[in-house]
Amino acid sequence: MSDIHAQYNDVEKLIDEEKFEEAIKGLEEIVAQDDSFVLAHLALARVYTKTGQHAEAVQHGEKACELEPNESFNFTALSVTYQRAWAGTQDQEFIRKAEDAMARAQTLQMQQ
Repeated sequence: MSDIHAQYNDVEKLIDEEKFEEAIKGLEEIVAQDDSFVLAHLALARVYTKTGQHAEAVQHGEKACELEPNESFNFTALSVTYQRAWAGTQDQEFIRKAEDAMARAQTLQMQQ
């Protein structure tokens, strides 16, 4: 297992223990080393959502989709991130984006 994957596994344990600030620090270190590490971006979206940092969550969810534009799971996760951002902010733009991301996920699933 590569060092970055070992780091990621350690961060996942922090997330499981709800040590979110430590997890964010570890995940940000991972993306600083390798900005194309999609799992770290997805995890950052999840953890930033849990801590109410919706702009950051959306940024990392969108980055995961940018890196893997043909992966339906990423768009499903992004849709959830947008939905939770709407719940936290009441910004209606997030609902439209959530619907668009879910439609993209469904289109990708039908293509497989």
